[in-house]
Amino acid sequence: MIRVLFVCMGNICRSPTAHGVFRKMLEDHPADLSIELDSAGTGDWHVGQPPDSRATEAASRRGVEISDLRARTVHDEDFVLYDYILAMDELNLVTLQDRSPGKYHAKIRLLMEFAEQPSNRNVPDPYYGGPAGFEQVLDLLENAGRGLLRELEQLIESKAPRR
Repeated sequence: MIRVLFVCMGNICRSPTAHGVFRKMLEDHPADLSIELDSAGTGDWHVGQPPDSRATEAASRRGVEISDLRARTVHDEDFVLYDYILAMDELNLVTLQDRSPGKYHAKIRLLMEFAEQPSNRNVPDPYYGGPAGFEQVLDLLENAGRGLLRELEQLIESKAPRR
């Protein structure tokens, strides 16, 4: 089992959208890859709340369901439990590194590292913008999600017993 945690600031826009986008990719994948997903925020402003309605609506237009998700904060045990802790931007990356023991830093990466020819290292926060920002976030997350899926497929294949 590989465990992946997507992290943004409040866990109501970017990280739940990443969670939903990647969950759909796994559902559409022909093989069962045994990957567990979750999302969390570095801040606690929205704990227990559903994703932002604009994020939910934008995701739904692409066939991605996120309305079942609820915001939570990153917990200390997440650094132990998850194999990949993927920050949406450099601020959250630094926050996660500051909060975790050094031995877990290799698990903490920017999600956009997985994108094909990334135009930006950060997934911009669409919270204070208009609908176009949520569409841009979905484009970036789909791109990075494809790269993440390729890496996880290779990792799983490398660990599979040879016949």
